[in-house]
Amino acid sequence: MKQIARVSLVDAVVDRLRGEIRSGNWHVGSKIPTEAKLVETLGVSRPSVREAVRSLVQLGLLETRQGDGTYVVAEDEMTVALQHAIEAADEAEVLAVRRALDVLAAREAALHRTDADLAALRVALDARQAAVAADDLPAFIDHDVAFHVGVARASQNSLLLGLYQSFEGSLRDSVWRANRVAIIDDPQGQFHDQLLAAIERRDHMVANDAAVGVLDDHEHRSRERRDGVSP
Repeated sequence: MKQIARVSLVDAVVDRLRGEIRSGNWHVGSKIPTEAKLVETLGVSRPSVREAVRSLVQLGLLETRQGDGTYVVAEDEMTVALQHAIEAADEAEVLAVRRALDVLAAREAALHRTDADLAALRVALDARQAAVAADDLPAFIDHDVAFHVGVARASQNSLLLGLYQSFEGSLRDSVWRANRVAIIDDPQGQFHDQLLAAIERRDHMVANDAAVGVLDDHEHRSRERRDGVSP
């Protein structure tokens, strides 16, 4: 048997920083403490902290912004790897996988959602509808994405949520492309309402059908766009 290698100080710091991200103490989009503060908190040298931060930047979990600081941009390496794969994939392939995930998330959300999940979904859907009324595309995209990620979160399946979050960039792009002309006419609105109502009633069959309705409409609008027909 081989001897067990000692964990380096840098590796230990990497584990501590990764733990802060995974626990949610440092959420995606937040700025991490300064190098000096980390040195003081962890009781290690400045080079050890610097090398640990550099490692997490290379893994895609952190991003250093010149003159501003270092920010959390992903929760785990799996999400980063999947995001890269999605960016390189054909749009049809992405839509096919998203269809499977959306349907699974809708069904599982209807079976396992909590009251807190319902409240969060209602907030996102109300804000989405307000954005439609205001013809505010950036807000519409934010709240539409928040609603669909919220459905995945309501499944209480952390692996499914992680997979779905990997598609967030692709989802934002597809929502923008499908609605960039105008969002006053929201043909998917009824399906979103049906989806939330089905999740609230714990009706996984209707939730499944509503999720399919959203995707079918989206794919129909995408085909119209490719064919040069205004949505």
